[in-house]
Amino acid sequence: MLAHTLTGPEDAPVLVLGNALGTTTSLWRDFSLPFRVLRFDHRGHGGSAPVPGPCGIEDLAGDVVELLDHLELRQVYYCGVSLGGMVGMWLAAHTDRISRLALVCTTAWVPDKARLDERIALVRSSGISAVADSVVSRWFTPHCAPSVVAEFRDELLAVDVPTYLACVEAVRGMDLRADLAKIDVPAVVIAAAQDHATPTELVRRIADELVDSELYVVGDAAHLAVVEAPRTISVILDEHFGD
Repeated sequence: MLAHTLTGPEDAPVLVLGNALGTTTSLWRDFSLPFRVLRFDHRGHGGSAPVPGPCGIEDLAGDVVELLDHLELRQVYYCGVSLGGMVGMWLAAHTDRISRLALVCTTAWVPDKARLDERIALVRSSGISAVADSVVSRWFTPHCAPSVVAEFRDELLAVDVPTYLACVEAVRGMDLRADLAKIDVPAVVIAAAQDHATPTELVRRIADELVDSELYVVGDAAHLAVVEAPRTISVILDEHFGD
């Protein structure tokens, strides 16, 4: 069972928040949303135990379904960043558990697999510390507070190494492009202008393929835009899920 917290008014709609690879629920610490909020850590991250062996996006999504079943939540709103967004796309395409969707700084597939191949090789040979600086440098803009960068770097270094590798390989092998047309729930798609991990053109392609979506581009943020621009994104989410 994934480590999780469920907070907020008991009579409010439940909003599930899915984290980026290498991060934990602290990703959302600056968000105060008028919903009953379910935060969770992916397998091998934060308080969630590692799961041995390889995995795909469908397995990570299955972890979320198991959590929803455990909490007796039939249908929820869902917002995911990067890997969390990939999980959200799979859930919305293959289950009826998601009634509204938000996707932040994510992609339906990775065209540049060489970068991930290099990361996988380095982590296998030398651990996450060998890639930590390059990964975190893509998460934030240069003017982000050094203390914030250091905190998230420490979180990345704490991830279970075999699970991290399995998740990177899941992202590398993922192709959700054909699934986008199956997603018929209202969606908001958010890109960050300075995101070099999932550039705006990749995020825009998701919005273009979804049946019912709006696209927003946040200017002064990189891949972890929810950390650098929480107020802007909170407004977008509040408007989308509060309709």
